[in-house]
Amino acid sequence: MTELDKTIRYYNENAKAFVRGTAEVEFEDMQRHFTDQLQNNALILDFGCGSGRDTKYFLEHGYKVTAIDGSEELCRLASEYTGIEVKQMLFQELNDVNFYDGIWACSSILHLKKTELEQVLNKMKQALKNNGIIYTSFKYGTFEGERNGRHFTDMTEEAFENMLKGVDGLAVEEKWITTDVRPGRGEERWLNLILRKI
Repeated sequence: MTELDKTIRYYNENAKAFVRGTAEVEFEDMQRHFTDQLQNNALILDFGCGSGRDTKYFLEHGYKVTAIDGSEELCRLASEYTGIEVKQMLFQELNDVNFYDGIWACSSILHLKKTELEQVLNKMKQALKNNGIIYTSFKYGTFEGERNGRHFTDMTEEAFENMLKGVDGLAVEEKWITTDVRPGRGEERWLNLILRKI
């Protein structure tokens, strides 16, 4: 079984608990920081939407949203939660061109192996309209491997900048460190990034 299969199996088996632990987490500061850089009625791709928390926020604030996730069970639960159909799709299957104003990849593409990240970021860049933005986040550090039944690729600022050299036309506009907003997880640090298609 591949790392990807294991990660998707984890989310299928733990979908209800995952939704309970994330759907109501207060995340508006980050969501608003992203949407402040978009026009009204912008089209957003929620790339690995999990519980659907962020999709629901974007819809409620007047944005058009396409939401995808690799876990069949999370797609089902997120569809119920958001009121829109969430499409089951792997990150590697993204093939849109010049389509989205913004891509929201919150704690999602961190499940890809480092060798896969560059390819997927190229696909994300291709899917963006000119001057479009990406928000993404990674656990802060240098670890890559299995943690709690899922594959994680952690990132530092330097490691991400080095990896981005293989993605022509995508630049880091902002980077900042935060702590985890979930109860009892405040000691965990996250690398947050806003990228722009140039």
